[in-house]
Amino acid sequence: MSTRTVRLDDDAETLLASLQKQTGLSISSVLKRGLETFATVAREEEATVRPYEVYRRLGLGTGSDAVAPAAEAKDRVVEIIRQKHNR
Repeated sequence: MSTRTVRLDDDAETLLASLQKQTGLSISSVLKRGLETFATVAREEEATVRPYEVYRRLGLGTGSDAVAPAAEAKDRVVEIIRQKHNR
């Protein structure tokens, strides 16, 4: 078993004290239950995450570095090569 030091802001301290008073549990027990609850919620969220959500979280931006829309890509590549070789 290890010991951890945790810094809580005033709101978190107030909430912790309230939970202790409400449940009669120790600080450690309240925090352990909180961790268990968070782990359950996190697992449920992971199980329901759609591929687009993963993409959105990556924050890749708008894709503004594209030279042309995908539908026009082949034609645009030909134009770029011609311009590069001055034809």
